[in-house]
Amino acid sequence: MFDYVNKIKQLFRKVVAKFARYLNNKYGEKVTPNLITYTGLVMHLPIAYFIATGSLIIAALFLVVFGLFDTLDGELARLQKKDSVSGMFLDASTDRFKEVILYTGIIFYAGSNHYSSVYLVFIIIALGSSLSVSYVKAKGEAAISNLGHKISHQELNKIFSAGLLSYEVRMALLVVGLLFNLLLPIIILIAVFSTYTALTRLNDIMDYLKK
Repeated sequence: MFDYVNKIKQLFRKVVAKFARYLNNKYGEKVTPNLITYTGLVMHLPIAYFIATGSLIIAALFLVVFGLFDTLDGELARLQKKDSVSGMFLDASTDRFKEVILYTGIIFYAGSNHYSSVYLVFIIIALGSSLSVSYVKAKGEAAISNLGHKISHQELNKIFSAGLLSYEVRMALLVVGLLFNLLLPIIILIAVFSTYTALTRLNDIMDYLKK
């Protein structure tokens, strides 16, 4: 399963890398990685609005397009030799804002369609556990840095990327839920497996810190 997901990620990155080269060749540094990052964040507001108002297919299409920006900014940074810790920090932080924005739209959608309180509980768990996946990883990286271990950010990413539901996978699942009107089962799936992913990362980091 993990190999299958990784193959999809690699194919996805190749497509985005080609688009990044096109943008860089055509516009140069007029289009910066940070501009792509902020544009992707702002455009999640109308996506949340489409979800809240029940335009789920339109929301899914927008999420696919502007979800590409999450990988596009990184590819563009590499092409323009603007890879930086501040850029990675901005990218990771805006991803968390995006999830809050999207789940706010989902809550409004659930409320307007009179979904049960149980569904609302799962939405909260899905959001909380999704944020926890990234939080546990970030705090683990900070803890390792405080111990004085000399490990690059890229290597830390590889060490603490355990679990099935990374950010990209969570977004892909939301797209499926929106396209096929399967938000309820998808939200439950995200709630369960994001919790599992967060706990898996927590365990891996604790094991690493004990070495």
